[in-house]
Amino acid sequence: MLFILLSGELWYSNRGLYQRCQKGVMAMSGHSKWKNIQGRKNAQDAKRGKIFQKLAKEIYVAAKNGPDPEANSSLRLVIEKAKAANMPNDNIKRAIEKASGSQNAEHYEEITYEGYGPGGVAVMVTALTDNKNRTASNVRVAFSRNGGNLGENGCVSFLFDRKGYLVIEREGLEIDEDGMLLAAIEAGAEEMETSDEVFEIYTDPEQFMDVKKNLEEKGFTFARAEITMVPQNTIALDEAQKEKMERLLDRLEDDDDVQEVYHNAE
Repeated sequence: MLFILLSGELWYSNRGLYQRCQKGVMAMSGHSKWKNIQGRKNAQDAKRGKIFQKLAKEIYVAAKNGPDPEANSSLRLVIEKAKAANMPNDNIKRAIEKASGSQNAEHYEEITYEGYGPGGVAVMVTALTDNKNRTASNVRVAFSRNGGNLGENGCVSFLFDRKGYLVIEREGLEIDEDGMLLAAIEAGAEEMETSDEVFEIYTDPEQFMDVKKNLEEKGFTFARAEITMVPQNTIALDEAQKEKMERLLDRLEDDDDVQEVYHNAE
């Protein structure tokens, strides 16, 4: 384990993960969200149209509280998420305009489901739905048919931390790991994890936009930029359990009402 003093703060490194040392306590998750994202990239690429559709729904719901992202922080966050996903600006604009239409009566309710996947993996599902009974039934079936079970609210959420999440791809980037760490610290980040492909930067969710802006001013762009749920620990699965977990994720992500799925499988 390597300790580094940068900008008056003590940070430590273990296997590419950098964190601030706070009150002498070192807590390390070692979880790379990007690995899970990339592991499912081909399937996600094939569903890009559905991803844009779900983002448009998020923008629509957020824009109901005001069409100006400068005055509506929820809208600003989802627009940043959409831009990082390469959603066309015209699509973003249409979703905002749709929400602003006085005759549009669509109403979506945000619901979070919690449960367990194969091997006891903790799973959180967020949904935007205009029919709670339909969504609850679909989510329950997805769990039960793929080695899991739907639980009560609060049964797994305590196993996750809400974090700001920024991904910077290293290809073509003229900065090494130490330089990126210094830039992240100066921007106000909490943690940074390094791999051959990317720098993953985690922030306090309340500081997310400030950290993002500070890094953008240094010339960095993002492959992903969002508020997410990060597992405190991960669970290893055998091959049979991995196959069931993949089927569960596919079933949930295919549901039009499901916006995000978080889990703590390795």
